[in-house]
Amino acid sequence: MKQLVVIGAAIGLLSGQGAAPPPIVLRAARLIDGRGGAPIAPAAVMIRGDRIEAAGSGLAIPPGARVIDLGGATLLPGLIDLHTHLTSTGVHWEDELLKTTPAQAALHGAQNARITLMAGFTTCRDMGPTWPFVDIDLRKAIDEGVVPGPRLMASGNYVSPTGGAGDARQFSIYVDVPIVRNLADGPDEIRKAVRTNLKQGADFIKILGTGAVLSKGVPPGAQSYTEEEMHVAVEEAARWGKHVAAHLHGTEGIKAGIRAGVRTVDHGSMMDDEAVDLLRTHHAYFADQGAEGQIVSDGVEGRSADRLRDGRRGRAARAERARVRVSRPPRSIADGCDRVGHQDGGRDHGLERSRRHDRTGQVRRPHRGQRRSDPRHHSARERRVGDERRGGVQTGN
Repeated sequence: MKQLVVIGAAIGLLSGQGAAPPPIVLRAARLIDGRGGAPIAPAAVMIRGDRIEAAGSGLAIPPGARVIDLGGATLLPGLIDLHTHLTSTGVHWEDELLKTTPAQAALHGAQNARITLMAGFTTCRDMGPTWPFVDIDLRKAIDEGVVPGPRLMASGNYVSPTGGAGDARQFSIYVDVPIVRNLADGPDEIRKAVRTNLKQGADFIKILGTGAVLSKGVPPGAQSYTEEEMHVAVEEAARWGKHVAAHLHGTEGIKAGIRAGVRTVDHGSMMDDEAVDLLRTHHAYFADQGAEGQIVSDGVEGRSADRLRDGRRGRAARAERARVRVSRPPRSIADGCDRVGHQDGGRDHGLERSRRHDRTGQVRRPHRGQRRSDPRHHSARERRVGDERRGGVQTGN
């Protein structure tokens, strides 16, 4: 059985064991270096501290080095996931706000961060917790060595217009949810919301420029922020040296967001050819969560499931055409699984989709096996570096 080992995750486990440790050399059958060429075989990677010092075939091993022979394993650099929700507990956000606490979200985040690292993802961009700013706390805990996890870019509290996809008031009009405080309408309020997030330590800003699949009262394709409003968010974030990621489903919203200067279009499920051309001329990127419709509809029953499946059929062909176009050189696409909670499957979907579009070079799924939906039931073997079983997924925003 072939094994795949992600180098960045291995460094996280093997380094940090005192001052000036001896170098560590990983030997394996082959190395995929991520530059698109053929695998290097046989392969060796030399690690000193928390840095890769050398990689290739025929490395000279210094005296005193610790050599770890991984046999027939394949080595590759750490993977990057641009769209996670690590601190979600996996329930719909209405229930999460009413029935959970920020402490629960933080504990789930710590568990999911470790599982994500063990799955080979060494950098993640977290697209917003249900409980505001818990993702920033998780990032700090990882940076301080309190919990293991990937390098985490946190968004803090995503910015939404009143009635938009991020408006938490999905209950009766008589029920308020003041704790979220993420609504911003018009240039002045948006500028203030961006400044508030960055003051609290956000690494980037997430805005919700269109509706969402499961949000009440606003269709996924409806544009909810104007181009001017999105530009204000981009302009203010740029003053702080930060970028804007935009939740965008609808065609016109996608194009408005790109013209406004957002760095990534997340979801992009109704992207057309004109939008693909705009991506390239504006040096923006499509953060693809193409598996999300399958993932979420598989776990939802009743009317919601019917609505998801019907919508997915209508958008799938257009989204696939756009995905193929942006996957061609010069590539303007990156992957994000939109994982929430502990359901299983999302990263498998995402990696397989990436493989089809030749975005991961020669990477193949290491092996199949019976999946377990709750990572608390994973064995030590399942949690090791390189195992394909992930914490899992339901989609968020």
